[in-house]
Amino acid sequence: MTQRSGSGSTSLSAAAKVVGEDTHHPGTVAVVGGGRLGSVLVQALRAAGYPCSGPHPRGYPGEPGDGIVLLCVPDAAIASAAALIRPGPLVGHCSGATGLSALGSRRGFSMHPVMTFTAQTSPDVLAGTAAAVAGTDPPALAVARDLARRLGMRPFTVAESDRTAYHAATAMAANFLVTLESAAAALLRTAGIDRAVLLPLARAALENWGVQGAAALTGPVARGDRAVVDSHRQVVAARTPELLPMFDALVVSTHQLAQSHPDETSSSTGTTQ
Repeated sequence: MTQRSGSGSTSLSAAAKVVGEDTHHPGTVAVVGGGRLGSVLVQALRAAGYPCSGPHPRGYPGEPGDGIVLLCVPDAAIASAAALIRPGPLVGHCSGATGLSALGSRRGFSMHPVMTFTAQTSPDVLAGTAAAVAGTDPPALAVARDLARRLGMRPFTVAESDRTAYHAATAMAANFLVTLESAAAALLRTAGIDRAVLLPLARAALENWGVQGAAALTGPVARGDRAVVDSHRQVVAARTPELLPMFDALVVSTHQLAQSHPDETSSSTGTTQ
């Protein structure tokens, strides 16, 4: 894991200043919530050399040695979990959707890794991952930034007024991608072909989009090949009719994207996809 980088950042000892602990040691980082993210963060914190306890169950009130209590609980449980923590430690949560108001009158922060987690996720995945941070005041924000950096992440701030838009975008990027690929796999199964053949294609398309943006768009919709698009629609309607509304909506959105970036997409439509 990487150590703090960049000038002007405040050490995690800022947590001590906020909560009144020894200024050279922020105390234990107590993680509440043993789900996917909580389990990964406990491993990552220990690997980074932090005194860390947990994951604790919801309802954990905090211990005298805690400098930070980090809530990795569902959004609906953040406010109640924060309310149960005794005075003293700085309280943080790891939600992208829930604002700092869920912490009540507590001083604290949020730190949301822009990453998807599964039961098999390694703590190494945090290295290089972006993390959205916010704080109830500058010292709390500094703690969130430094914690993210020390776990190898790249922190950036999100205003409370932009939080919902930010989180909706991350949900679209991660969750809807799985929905889309699952739909493609369902159609592919009707031809007796395993979904694994789609993975290199999907990875390449995503990587190309990361570099080129809209210029990465290829295929019959971008080319304006209506006959091919119509044949695709017919087979979707015949074999997976439940996917037809999604297909139609995506054709419209893809066409609009191609039309709004004609110079970009026209230079990248020579592939067979």
